[in-house]
Amino acid sequence: MPLPRRKFLQQSTLAAAGALATPRLFTKLSAADSLVDPATETTEAEATTVVARPLPPAPTPIVAPADFGVMAGPFQPTWESLATYKSAPDWFRDAKFGMWAHWGPQCVPEQGDWYAQKMYMPNDSVYKFHVEHYGHPSKFGFKDILPLFKAEKWDPEHLISLYKRAGAKYFMCMANHHDNFDMFDSTYQPWNSVAIGPKKSLVGGWEKAAREAGLKFAISSHGDRAWSWYQAAQGSDKEGPLARVPYDGIMSKADGKGRWWEGLDPQDYYAQYHPTGDYDWPQNVRNGAPPLAREFSEKYFNRTIDLINKHNPDLLYFDDTVLPIYPSTDIGLRIAAYYYNHTLKRNGKLDCVLTGKGLNAEQSQAIVMDIERNGSPTSRVEPWQTDTCIGSWHYDIKHLNKHDYKNARDIARILVDNASKNGNLMLNIPLPGHGLPDTDELAIIADFTLWMDRNGAGIYATRPWRTIGEGSVGAAAGTSFGGARRGRGTPATFTAHDFRFMQKDGSVFAFAMDWPADGNLVIKSLAEGVASGAGNVERVEIIGVNEPLKFTRDANGLNITLPAEKIGDHVYGFKISGTGLTV
Repeated sequence: MPLPRRKFLQQSTLAAAGALATPRLFTKLSAADSLVDPATETTEAEATTVVARPLPPAPTPIVAPADFGVMAGPFQPTWESLATYKSAPDWFRDAKFGMWAHWGPQCVPEQGDWYAQKMYMPNDSVYKFHVEHYGHPSKFGFKDILPLFKAEKWDPEHLISLYKRAGAKYFMCMANHHDNFDMFDSTYQPWNSVAIGPKKSLVGGWEKAAREAGLKFAISSHGDRAWSWYQAAQGSDKEGPLARVPYDGIMSKADGKGRWWEGLDPQDYYAQYHPTGDYDWPQNVRNGAPPLAREFSEKYFNRTIDLINKHNPDLLYFDDTVLPIYPSTDIGLRIAAYYYNHTLKRNGKLDCVLTGKGLNAEQSQAIVMDIERNGSPTSRVEPWQTDTCIGSWHYDIKHLNKHDYKNARDIARILVDNASKNGNLMLNIPLPGHGLPDTDELAIIADFTLWMDRNGAGIYATRPWRTIGEGSVGAAAGTSFGGARRGRGTPATFTAHDFRFMQKDGSVFAFAMDWPADGNLVIKSLAEGVASGAGNVERVEIIGVNEPLKFTRDANGLNITLPAEKIGDHVYGFKISGTGLTV
């Protein structure tokens, strides 16, 4: 997720060509290098004679049963058929807020996003960290981080209780990331959390806790990326004592004899049994690159169908432009059709959500738009979702050290902005590899919980009003990555003149982005005589405080006199009741 796509493409292609390496002094490996398997050690003298290895053979496919991934029902794997989905179910529209654990083995080093790729790029600080703390990538690759992912402090019941208390109505865990490790009892990916590391299904543990708590259960899947994403793992240092010693990305099953991973094929994990090439983010071939093997795409299809069958998610999230490996394969359309038909058969109704990014109008009728790390400048006709994070997607200890996470005010502003525009917020609280949030994260959750306790009634089950808001109405969802996939625009700076509006049960809910210094709040959208202000205002109160506020109404707006002492924090919600106010 974290790298801008242009930088990702540049780094992936250059790294695979061996052009990323820069001269550097290799330091002696730290004590952590004792984790390196002695059988992989290469002396400096040996390194000078190493020549490029041939590509490893493709992994042996695990064959799925006949008709696996085909479910009878009204949905076919075409946009025309899927567009009859029309819109997200009411549970999703009413929920407004979900929380996410974007958590997996890349959180073990506590160095942030895309560790499993960056550790193979010698000009990246992550490479230097990896060499110093674990060893050289030819000896200790990312696959060797997997046994260190123990989840030893993970308590899903406790975490889900915290998230529910904070106001989340649905919870999402990660089934796999671009590193390609499945965190469930995966039939079609031998590199999984039941076989390695935690030695249990993390998805299963999250699901049990979420469902027992009465939350809707969501799963994110990012594991279609390995073909292009891991290309740097085919490389080697250009200079230094281990120059030309291949990284472990081109190891084969035969190399595992006598090692902890004996019997496993690294190519089931790294998928680097092909020449390197140039690919865009959806992994469409560019400049004559090798096309993705059908077996690779079908393996991801099988893994995803297996995931659906075993865990029946209420929401299935793909970290893809539109759908997985689209449009060069049909696996995304087939997954969508299967998921909808599966849900219909199991639940008797189509009450699930499937998300994609960068959707056009037809695709927005078939699946739900997700906008990463940003919001929408306007209200969207179909329900949608922002996914964002208080820090890095994968846990990065630097955020704790600098105390620079997004705070409860930031989260509240994003939430009310999205809700006013027919959208939801999915918030990631990154977990360290051991599975316990840090002290700053726990404090942020506690602070936001207090805010939601007071203001949730003005958010849940609301719908957009006649107008989004007033003042600055730009997206409030934090750093913009730009482009259609994640939305456009820069985050707004808010004052007490900026409002967001929602409606429910005949009342208008107005959220002021700050508390006015003079104690007087003016809502111009409810001025007498303006179209948005039609109807009669009979009562104004602070949400959660059942005492009326003094107000007047004239051609300038609804003028509200606030208490002498500020009530609440961060973003301030008001319930405005009367007749004829809503649509």
